Amino acid sequence: MRKVGILRAIKEETSHSPPLPSANSARWLTVFGPGAIIASLTIGSGELIFSSRGGALFGYHILSVFLAVCVLKWGLTFATARHLVLTGAHPFQRWMGLPGPRGWLPLVFLLLAIPAFPIFVSFHAGTLGTLAVALTEGSFSLQGAGYLIWALGILVVIGTLAFTGGYGRLEIVQIIVVALLLLSTVFAVFLIHPDWFAMLKGVITLPLTDYPDWVEQYPEVANRAVWVELTTYVGVVGGSGYDYLAYCAFLREKQWGNAGLNMITDDPTQTTSARCWIRAPLIDCTISFAIVFLFSAVFVACGTEILATHEQIPKGDHLLTVQAKFVAVVSPWLKPLYYAGAILAMAGTLYGTIRVAPAILGELARALLPHKRELWRSSRLESLAVLWVCLGGVVVLGLKLATASSTQPPGLIALVTPANLFTGVFACGIICLLSAWADQQHLSSQLRPPLALTILNLMGGILFLFLGVKGYWDHSGIGAIAIFLGTVAAGLLAARWFRRLNS
Repeated sequence: MRKVGILRAIKEETSHSPPLPSANSARWLTVFGPGAIIASLTIGSGELIFSSRGGALFGYHILSVFLAVCVLKWGLTFATARHLVLTGAHPFQRWMGLPGPRGWLPLVFLLLAIPAFPIFVSFHAGTLGTLAVALTEGSFSLQGAGYLIWALGILVVIGTLAFTGGYGRLEIVQIIVVALLLLSTVFAVFLIHPDWFAMLKGVITLPLTDYPDWVEQYPEVANRAVWVELTTYVGVVGGSGYDYLAYCAFLREKQWGNAGLNMITDDPTQTTSARCWIRAPLIDCTISFAIVFLFSAVFVACGTEILATHEQIPKGDHLLTVQAKFVAVVSPWLKPLYYAGAILAMAGTLYGTIRVAPAILGELARALLPHKRELWRSSRLESLAVLWVCLGGVVVLGLKLATASSTQPPGLIALVTPANLFTGVFACGIICLLSAWADQQHLSSQLRPPLALTILNLMGGILFLFLGVKGYWDHSGIGAIAIFLGTVAAGLLAARWFRRLNS
């Protein structure tokens, strides 16, 4: 009787799924939506800032790194989305079955997210603040930290908007942002006349192992290990591990296959019938990462052709202002257009990052408290998540402002690097390996992904873990690794406490 009831519930929930396009229908392209969110989360910081910086420092050779990162993160995103479409199980839910105290790894991710999200929000708001200072000709100088005052105001405004908007607004806003930026990117290509042969060669050659000589005039970059710099690019380009975990949550809103279920189904009939929906996340993810790489290539070209020749790089509190040279070398009247596009990109990134938090917290509640459905998507939980990241961002910006000095203006990249090494690199390795594990554990041989996708995730998992550990070591030695291991220990203890609390 219970099995019949479960199957009936599944049938009722999936009856609200959107109509399935025919196999050869062009309507499959209209599924693009969640992928626009992922693309917009990285365009503002990953492409506009770090692709430009990478081009200035390493030339077209850095394109090989960006291409590899996009391919590996595509495999990660598609594999987790594919599993969700087939079974209705989010990675957090599958991780509940790992050896050890039940739920320890989701709790570790929660503990690490508590400081990481406010740090990223403050970074994006701070970057917008630097643009505001440039546009207002240095208002609120305050020993070089005036951009932090602008950042606080910007965060309050965009945070307020995030309180009032759900997934529907998020998807619409980010599709518009991506579309407008794509038009700007095509325009930029015609302006800079890149060396196409050098770009193609850069895709297949490794980056240089050291900075160019002129970087010595920028001590904060020259003293930064090349491995840490490259690993930062790996983390920001294409998004972070939390972005991909949120992407799976966004698929529940789309109700592709079994993604919209309020339960996990291992029923062979139900999972097989959902198989036809695999094409939706495949198209969505592919378009998303193709856009990300396109943006990367264009801004690498801008950094190589313009910034490097002027011996300038995005740094400190000038992460977006030096890129104005991309258009200023053509005509001064194009400079306002650049600033408008940069503001649009970063505002979309900031808004999207804030809205990722409710998706993550909702999926954690779904995994840790499976019987409390009213909590998973409650407005109270959503408001709590937005409040957490916005107030946390205000605290981080306030601390940066309080510690500002005239001799050492506060830098934003130094702020975000430690968090990025986990969220954008190490966490991706964990998700890659556990995605392959979940497919082997819970899918029949007929429904498992192609061998190439499994191998891609295993390779990505090993590479991301290696880069994460090396990046931590090169950045702050044993201290960073000790903090991470301490967080894992705290997650194990929290899982034991959580189990006793709910027993």
